[in-house]
Amino acid sequence: MKETKGRPLPLGASVEGKRVNFAVEAEEKARCQVLLYKKGEPLPFKEIPMKGRIGKVHFTGVSGMDPADWEYNFLIDGVISQDPRARRLIGREIWNDPKEKDPHEVRCGFLSSEYDWEGDEPVFLPYQKAIGYSLHVRGFTMHPSSRVTGKGTFQGVREKLSYLKELGVNQLHLLPVYDFQEKKDPLNYWGYGEGFYFAPKSAYAASGDGEKELKDLVKTMHQEGIEVVLELPFAQGTSPQLMEECVRFYRMEYHIDGFVLDEWNAPVSAIRKDPVLAGTKIMTRQPEFSKVMRRFLKGDEGMVEGVMYWLRRYTAKEEQYHEITSHTGFTLHDLVSYDRKHNEGNLENNRDGTDYNYSWNCGEEGETRKRTIQNLRKNQIKNAFFLLLTGQGTPCILSGDEFSNSQKGNNNPYCQDNAITWLDWRELKKEKQLFEFVKGLIRIRKDYQIFGQPEELTGNDRKGVGIPDISYHGEHAWRVPSEISSRQLGILYSGQTVNDRSVFIAYNMHWEEHDFALPILQRKKRWYKLAGTREGILEAFEALEDQRMIRIKERSIVLLAEGERKEKQKGYESLATFQDDQPS
Repeated sequence: MKETKGRPLPLGASVEGKRVNFAVEAEEKARCQVLLYKKGEPLPFKEIPMKGRIGKVHFTGVSGMDPADWEYNFLIDGVISQDPRARRLIGREIWNDPKEKDPHEVRCGFLSSEYDWEGDEPVFLPYQKAIGYSLHVRGFTMHPSSRVTGKGTFQGVREKLSYLKELGVNQLHLLPVYDFQEKKDPLNYWGYGEGFYFAPKSAYAASGDGEKELKDLVKTMHQEGIEVVLELPFAQGTSPQLMEECVRFYRMEYHIDGFVLDEWNAPVSAIRKDPVLAGTKIMTRQPEFSKVMRRFLKGDEGMVEGVMYWLRRYTAKEEQYHEITSHTGFTLHDLVSYDRKHNEGNLENNRDGTDYNYSWNCGEEGETRKRTIQNLRKNQIKNAFFLLLTGQGTPCILSGDEFSNSQKGNNNPYCQDNAITWLDWRELKKEKQLFEFVKGLIRIRKDYQIFGQPEELTGNDRKGVGIPDISYHGEHAWRVPSEISSRQLGILYSGQTVNDRSVFIAYNMHWEEHDFALPILQRKKRWYKLAGTREGILEAFEALEDQRMIRIKERSIVLLAEGERKEKQKGYESLATFQDDQPS
């Protein structure tokens, strides 16, 4: 092993066979050294001065070392510092470790030289075909009821693969999985703020090897056609260059399919132009969808125009996705159970978290034994899933919403590592009906081409078939119920635009029932009910007796599809048969 001439770029530790280049940013007059540790040894084996400097970058090279046998830190003006671009962090394998660390105990490591990807490549689903599912790696399986071996880890998520497949989602959104310091006061559960953005969190690895377990997770999901998307909420002040380098790194090294970035912080436009990232989803949130749908759901007036816009909105152009709930806010259960946030457990006198939740408790704050309120809340949750999964934009479900997970009214549980943020899988058995409902809606979305179309709907007859691609109806066909007091809307998606069956959805968020006029179908076609808030996913599709008008109960949604004039269609388990008859 000997010191060689180094280079200022790239920053960090760059391996070139048996040679490693070290470069770090520090003040110009800083005294910088590389501390080299033999793997497993408590103290440095060698200190190497970084004699090279250009501007604020100090650098050196070391040859004759096998990175697999070594670990390192930087010593800057006498202070031991980890490499901000380290690919691995050693000494942080235990979550919220109570043990005080020796300054040399946490150190940087190198990527493994080999990993068998078995020919894996990113999935690259079309935007309109993706159905997202957002989860926290620890909270997803940490609860004892998860019944996985690797609780709170990448392995635990893999162990839930059969569940994810049954639900039908095909895109996982993972909250921060890079190494961050959770041991703070208060605890940093989400992982926001400064972190070692290039190093997968080994505390999320059952084996302690974050690199391997994240790769295993990605490879396993890809084998089932499921994309993996990483949320990267870089801290304010992070170098744009580092952000772009980080995204590129995870795409190349970990085969990540997409990223969720903060467009107010990250250089999103530049990252999207990076040729290495061509085809990679560089996503941002769209908060307006959530705001409009929440207000419509609880029955606010004046929301119909906004609902029309956001349900037809094509999100691929802006690379956005739609969600009604996320980790920063109420769960869906809490959205219909609380008027106010209840963040007392965060010990900030309930001052943290947003006060604008656009929620409605359905008549009583918090948990209740009143059956009428319980039933109303269940209906409202189903209505929310209807709004999320029957729009044109890419939907994303908050994990646990599909079985009514609650955070007890906490809308900002950033510091809660306990039953508040851990999914209680016992609720899945209690809320099996809701789970089956969500699963059925996802299947309908996948089976009908009119959902998630490859271009934005315009309300025009784009195919020259005599009917617009999307149209709006109310008590009278072809007339938009756009009065300020209106809380109901009928939407007709023309199947002829995409060679599919036409679908009519009646949304009634009013506290009174309403009649909806049904657009007249072609000869030998009839309207069949597929699903409804109150009916669930129907086991048998029966044609409506009245083909011109349908009455929708208060706070309910009904989904209809056109079919051949037959007395009775087979149930949803035979939906493929129902679909085989091509529309005339």
